[in-house]
Amino acid sequence: MPWLAMVLVAGSAVALVSARSAGAQESAIDRLSAEIEAQVIAWRRDFHQHPELSNREFRTAEVVAEALRAMDLEVETGIAHTGVVGYLRGARERPLVAIRADMDALPVTEATDLPFASTVTTEFRGQEVGVMHACGHDTHMAMQLGVASNLVALRDELPGSVLFIFQPAEEGAPAGEEGGAELMLKEGLFERYRPDVVFGMHAFSNLNTGQIGYRAGAIMASADAFELTIRGRQTHGARPWDGVDPIVVAAQIITGVQTIVSRQVDVTRAPAVVSFGAINGGIRSNIIPDEVELIGTIRNLDMETRDRVHEQLRTMVTGIAESAGAQADLEIIEMYPVTANDPALTRQMLPTIERVVGRENMIEGVPRTVAEDFSFFALEVPGLYLTLGVTPPDVDAATAPANHSPLFYVDEAALITGVRVLRHLTMDYMSGY
Repeated sequence: MPWLAMVLVAGSAVALVSARSAGAQESAIDRLSAEIEAQVIAWRRDFHQHPELSNREFRTAEVVAEALRAMDLEVETGIAHTGVVGYLRGARERPLVAIRADMDALPVTEATDLPFASTVTTEFRGQEVGVMHACGHDTHMAMQLGVASNLVALRDELPGSVLFIFQPAEEGAPAGEEGGAELMLKEGLFERYRPDVVFGMHAFSNLNTGQIGYRAGAIMASADAFELTIRGRQTHGARPWDGVDPIVVAAQIITGVQTIVSRQVDVTRAPAVVSFGAINGGIRSNIIPDEVELIGTIRNLDMETRDRVHEQLRTMVTGIAESAGAQADLEIIEMYPVTANDPALTRQMLPTIERVVGRENMIEGVPRTVAEDFSFFALEVPGLYLTLGVTPPDVDAATAPANHSPLFYVDEAALITGVRVLRHLTMDYMSGY
């Protein structure tokens, strides 16, 4: 199998890293990164051609576990349903660096013309759907296996240990199920292996190959959902005074809620978003219904702001409904917290990134209102989450198909950059511990 060739590369590589100087060792490991590039691309294509949805990453987990075992790592499977971890014990137990890659694909029908494009279909929410790695998780797993391959070659002189986390269900567990980073922690992952830091990297099409995005502090928003039912009293549309119209109440709530962000949140501190995604109520033009249902999302880049928005939303929907004689039943489903890079860790590792990709390829980004459950890991230990450019250099990244698009495209030349950055981050953190 292709990953076995990687082990032979790692084994023969030990001679390359016998030089005593740090510079010589660094150069040797970068040569190893180049040698493993073909294997990383092969892994990526295999994962891409066989995508699986959240909490259903059965084949993916088997491939990952087999590759890690072939490297002679200590492997644990079945964490949070399908999660896999590989433990590389170095010359010292500490520091312990965790590196995380996500495993799941999306219910998206691929529209690229790649020779290894996904043709997988499955059932999702009662519908037959295509499945695609439209967010780059295939690249994350492949790069992480490449980093593991590089570091195995240094096992006896590695000044610390490494925990490779392959996490399922980053895109969210199916309805009625738990999953993802939160469940891995709930099942005691960081109790069995307590890392000192955790690193992560995400492929993004809005940067070009060779570029790395970074930012200290909040980088991605918290993501919460809400479900709201307005209960009125049904009556004839010609005699609205005989009932309580939940449609009008819903309209007032939708309008009123817009003032939470525009008038009650300090937007100079951090952005916030409250959006309604669906409204459903009524069945006939001349019948005022009993109830209206609404659903939406809440995004924040500050945890205190998040709490305030939740409080104001509850106050507003209750007050408006009661003023009209209606009842509002609101449920806020807390999903992902804010993803934030530890400022001190970010400052510590910026020279490493600059050395690997050059200052001109370091892009200080702005916070995004999308969310990531890497946030749960980064709440437990200091975390650093970077973005990797995957749009070819001759293409304007601003026009490239976005993540989650059926046309999402990865320039595979970017993968070796990701391997090198993660490898150097791990080694430099250990050396400076």
